[in-house]
Amino acid sequence: MIVRVLFLPALLVLLNLISVSEVVRADDAPLSRIAFGSCAKQENPQPIWNGIQVSNPQLFLFIGDNIYGDTRDMAALKAKWAKLGAQSGYQKLKSSVPILATWDDHDYGENDAGSEYPKKVESQRIFLDFFEEPADSPRRKREGVYLAKMFGPEDKRVQVLLLDTRYFRSPLIPKRWQTEPGSGEHGVYLPNTNADATMLGETQWKWLEAELKKPAKVRIIASSIQVVADQHGWEKWGLMPHERQRLFDLIRKTKANGVIFVSGDRHHAEISRLPAEVVGYPIYDVTSSSLNQPSKWRNELNEHRVGVVYNPENFGTIHIDWQTADPTIRLQVRGMQNDVVLQAKTSLSELQPPAD
Repeated sequence: MIVRVLFLPALLVLLNLISVSEVVRADDAPLSRIAFGSCAKQENPQPIWNGIQVSNPQLFLFIGDNIYGDTRDMAALKAKWAKLGAQSGYQKLKSSVPILATWDDHDYGENDAGSEYPKKVESQRIFLDFFEEPADSPRRKREGVYLAKMFGPEDKRVQVLLLDTRYFRSPLIPKRWQTEPGSGEHGVYLPNTNADATMLGETQWKWLEAELKKPAKVRIIASSIQVVADQHGWEKWGLMPHERQRLFDLIRKTKANGVIFVSGDRHHAEISRLPAEVVGYPIYDVTSSSLNQPSKWRNELNEHRVGVVYNPENFGTIHIDWQTADPTIRLQVRGMQNDVVLQAKTSLSELQPPAD
């Protein structure tokens, strides 16, 4: 009994170290089925959770506009999160599948808001409480909701990076809506070419560089706004072209292999692809939106689009076949009934930086 008492404090310290780790044990099962989605109006029915459940994901990523809060009243914001929590389909998924989340403007607090939003500290606390973030989580101790997680054994390790494109983001530059009928040129913002403008803030940029240097086979980077599509005038990384270039330069500099972007926000789904010369290998961006707020009018230019646009309710999936010598990666958008409506296929060997 005395030995047990003396051992208990050391055991508690060990358990605490394990709990704050952002790396899953190396002997955990490989992560091969990831689902993700964005844009869920909390007051409206959300039957798509049934289709997501049928897809049998091992992990679900909620990548922004998880609710439509749009308020500076924190009691009202908390109540809107509670409406999402009361959705039976969401409850069922939560009980069976791990969920990781970041935010976009509407669940952050205001349409298209960035660092100027005055309630961001309080909103972050409510966000973390809703997703039951542990008390010892790094997200409880820093500004912004960005997060990194590792899954699976070393030879099949998947890194998941959730970016925060709100907390630190510099103001946008508005313009008048100008478009020729049928031109596909839509939007209300101009690019901000100010060298001091930032998307992530310096602290998050340093964090991202450190994370990209860690070994992994596949890296799924969740950005609430589109990274690759660059011809519309709505929110996107391209509104701060030097920050978009900085992101690509960082991937090249760190020799980070296996990068795949997932994004939301747009109320339509599409898959975009950058050619290999940008970072040294092709970069895909799978945009999935919306879970229950579909668009009926999107007709935009996107020179990087693979296939077509899908407007009805949808969610995204990434399937990694670790059983093949060169693992196949299927990037998919799925409809209400778990039917595949868009797909791009790549392989692990294709997502490798060039040799020195």
